[in-house]
Amino acid sequence: MGELFRSEEMTLAQLFLQSEAAYCCVSELGELGMVQFRDLNPDVNVFQRKFVNEVRRCEEMDRKLRFVEKEIKKANIPTVDTGENPEVPFPRDMIDLEATFEKLENELKEINTNQEALKKNFLELTELKHILRRTQQFFDEVSDIFSEDCSNNLQIQIRIKFVAGVISRERIPTFERMLWRVCRGNVFLRQAEIEDPLEDPATGDQVHKSVFIIFFQGDQLKNRVKKICEGFRASLYPCPETPQERKEMAAGVNTRIDDLQMVLNQTEDHRQRVLQAAAKTMRVWFIKVRKMKAIYHTLNLCNIDVTQKCLIAEVWCPVSDLDSIQFALRRGTERSGSTVPSILNRMTTKQTPPTFNKTNKFTSGFQNIVDAYGIGNYREINPAPYTIITFPFLFAVMFGDMGHGVLMTCAALYLVIRESRILSQKTDNEMFNMVFAGRYIILLMGIFSVYTGIIYNDCFSKSLNMFGSGWSVRPMFETLNENKVLQLDPAVPGVFNGPYPLGIDPIWNIATNKLTFLNSFKMKMSVILGVIHMMFGVSLSLFNHLQKGSFLKTYFKKPLNIFLGFIPEIVFMASLFGYLIILVFYKWTAYDAFTSKDAPSLLIAFINMCLFNYGDITNKPLYRGQMGIQIVLVLIALACVPCMLIVKTMVLRRHRHLVSIGMAVGLSVHAVPMEGALILEHIPDEHLLSLQFDFGDVAVHQAIHTIEYCLGCISNTASYLRLWALSLAHAQLSEVLWTMVMHLGLSSRSGGGFFGLSIIFAAFAMLTVCILLIMEGLSAFLHALRLHWVEFQNKFYTGQGFKFVPFSFESILEGRFDE
Repeated sequence: MGELFRSEEMTLAQLFLQSEAAYCCVSELGELGMVQFRDLNPDVNVFQRKFVNEVRRCEEMDRKLRFVEKEIKKANIPTVDTGENPEVPFPRDMIDLEATFEKLENELKEINTNQEALKKNFLELTELKHILRRTQQFFDEVSDIFSEDCSNNLQIQIRIKFVAGVISRERIPTFERMLWRVCRGNVFLRQAEIEDPLEDPATGDQVHKSVFIIFFQGDQLKNRVKKICEGFRASLYPCPETPQERKEMAAGVNTRIDDLQMVLNQTEDHRQRVLQAAAKTMRVWFIKVRKMKAIYHTLNLCNIDVTQKCLIAEVWCPVSDLDSIQFALRRGTERSGSTVPSILNRMTTKQTPPTFNKTNKFTSGFQNIVDAYGIGNYREINPAPYTIITFPFLFAVMFGDMGHGVLMTCAALYLVIRESRILSQKTDNEMFNMVFAGRYIILLMGIFSVYTGIIYNDCFSKSLNMFGSGWSVRPMFETLNENKVLQLDPAVPGVFNGPYPLGIDPIWNIATNKLTFLNSFKMKMSVILGVIHMMFGVSLSLFNHLQKGSFLKTYFKKPLNIFLGFIPEIVFMASLFGYLIILVFYKWTAYDAFTSKDAPSLLIAFINMCLFNYGDITNKPLYRGQMGIQIVLVLIALACVPCMLIVKTMVLRRHRHLVSIGMAVGLSVHAVPMEGALILEHIPDEHLLSLQFDFGDVAVHQAIHTIEYCLGCISNTASYLRLWALSLAHAQLSEVLWTMVMHLGLSSRSGGGFFGLSIIFAAFAMLTVCILLIMEGLSAFLHALRLHWVEFQNKFYTGQGFKFVPFSFESILEGRFDE
């Protein structure tokens, strides 16, 4: 249970793998996903490593599979995902896989080449069919343009020539202008649109084209016309001059089109069968190839001994999983058929291990919130378990509304209940995937929001009268008739002689000074929660100082930090801000309805306390002996500052020579006197090894830390007032939305009020979801995130470690198949 609050204990281990069993052992470790391999060949070029040829072969197979997958997607064929996790194939099976993929790729390329050629021929025949039909229509329309009388009068036999073709429809205007300018108006152009779009054989897109025929005379104009057509990428086709020849050619073209269409259908059917068969095993093939590629990449990180019979690897792994790793190695050795067992040997090292926090589907979201700030140092206190409660609670303090909390809880419950079905659908919507990953965070935020909504007695800006009101008035009918506003006397006994049973009295919802009362209540509540939250963070730092380590420089177990760090810090905060919280509770309990008018101001009292100003007669003391206690508390707080700033630095300086002398004469670290060994906990590794200690750096670092902490206690406490500000803003925005939208529909008394109310309610629901749930929820989420990252975690969490990234097939494949 203790590992939940800290990262897992890690160890560096050395693996000795037999050459024939190394592939299978790494495969089993990849299935287990509990070891992180170190690169033992950092100076060796990637292309000079032992298994580079195998990696290239895997990459080539992966390329072929991507080509097939692209063809499958182009054909709109769904890929079958049975959820199967196939075993890694043996190295000898790579030849069979390569042959299968090579055959499939060549077959598809051949089908695509033939199909493209057939489609190109089909397109040409289709265009020729339209040209023949349109050309005949053109000749029928212009048969009398060139009359025989004109030629007889001129006594010149003029022969009119023409060319026909097809061009893209959008190029017709420019094409016509170019012909007119280049040929100086000596050509006659007719064009007609082809109704049905034609398929481009190269791209598969649908294009719109038009048929044109150009009449001219002379070879010079013929050459110009052909060059213009070539420049505009127009397709020219031979067209007979006589109607009989055109009719015969059209009949032949139609016959060829029918035959070609039948061949195209058969080719497409064959292509579909090939792709459908590949789609059934595409996912399995991808998994096998990428597992093999990952194994060979990992084997390239290993060293090979001089006998070439053993591979040596170094891995980081959790101590608690050593038995599972041993079992995986035995299973890999047995699978390979080797008789020599693989060896795992734990190593002693001075290197800092990676940080590994075990999570499940519930805690992973909260751990991601912490890791987004920074990966924790090795064996440092992990804030994630505490964040599970504090994060949704602080969110709910700002978001607190019973109705909105119920809506948020229902939305999160839907995602939680149907998570298996949603995971199987694997949507590509990034926004939805982000929300789904945080479904348990949203669920807790909604539940806590319902709780704080009950405390605030706020449900869609309305109060619930669950227990009645605790306020009471005497019969004063004349006063009620003459005054619009009535001031209630808190001294008059009502239904409840003590505090309201749960939450805030509902009568405050109709009071004119509601805002003043809630401001006072929520502001004090924010300060109380903030100081408790920060003191809890300072308390957690104690466990960092107490934790034992196992290396030359122990990671924690720093008694000097306890006596000259933690204790002054907690005393400083408790003396000032802890005392302020006690005053708040004392004032709430010490004054009742009869004596509340004489209650002093806590803000002025706290300012006078810090300034030693006790001559202010306008602000009376809360209790006897207040001045003496406050003076002592301020002096204690002031004494903590030099304790952190000077005393700790001077202690380190005093013991510097003891450590240097002890290690210089040959004593080990543990043989140095305890008084001098305290310094070891505060010297960096590189300084410790070179027997150096920079007093100036330590003094400056300690001064910065002390000033930051003391000023941070003030600024961070003020930062928690955002709990009050956002809670007030959310409540006021909800009230404005109810007053300006929903109230209009409820106030209608006409016959069509029902239909009007339906429309207004739809608008109210949409605005509630978009503004109050999404926008306000996101705002409160970000502010709660800030309070945890800055105000809470900086008291004990360094976050300067590096994450444990194990060799895992699951993590390698999820980027490809779980998008």
